[in-house]
Amino acid sequence: MKVFCSWSGGKDSCLSCYKAILEGHEVAYLLTMFATTGRYTRSHRLSKELLLAQAEAMGISVYHRRASWNTYEREFKRALAFFKGKGVQGGVFGDLRVNEHREWVERVCAGPEIIPLLPLWGIAGKDLLGQFIEAGFEAVVIAVKDSLLATHWLGRRIDQQFMNEMEKERLDVCGEEGEYHTLVVDGPIFIKKIRIGDTRVVRRKEVSFLEILNFEIEEKGLEKIC
Repeated sequence: MKVFCSWSGGKDSCLSCYKAILEGHEVAYLLTMFATTGRYTRSHRLSKELLLAQAEAMGISVYHRRASWNTYEREFKRALAFFKGKGVQGGVFGDLRVNEHREWVERVCAGPEIIPLLPLWGIAGKDLLGQFIEAGFEAVVIAVKDSLLATHWLGRRIDQQFMNEMEKERLDVCGEEGEYHTLVVDGPIFIKKIRIGDTRVVRRKEVSFLEILNFEIEEKGLEKIC
């Protein structure tokens, strides 16, 4: 089935995309919502340049729209209408267990008759992060909720040690309470790799972000696994 993937740039959307491909679906587009300025993504505050670099590294076209939180649903539905016109039949989402999120996804997909696919739904957080690491993905922490994690977590690689430390702190290892967000820079569905350069910490309300000032896209010399 020809599908799009709701894309934040982080581990959950990436793993859901990976699983959809393994299930035989053709991921034709990544869908990302930007803030009204068009400079940063709505959810993880990735720059437009970095988001486009991710799409290039994966070899998948990206489609994006601008929205405020008040206009988010309207613009999302317009994106679905665009995809429907391109022959897309389904949408892949990285939701894990929040029922309100699933209900929203099912509702917005109902109008254009897009089939919602949630390949991560119901997987325990520890198992999910383990699958992400075992599959060979590389990701770093790019945002933390200040009330739960200190800024020294920014830039940390998502690996077994990270998961162990999150458990030790008695925090949700997948960040489902908003503890952290990630940026995926490499993995089995990447034909190129993103190498992060200079960074700085930027605070917005109750969240600290790792702003990536420069980066490089490197050739891997290998075909992507799937």
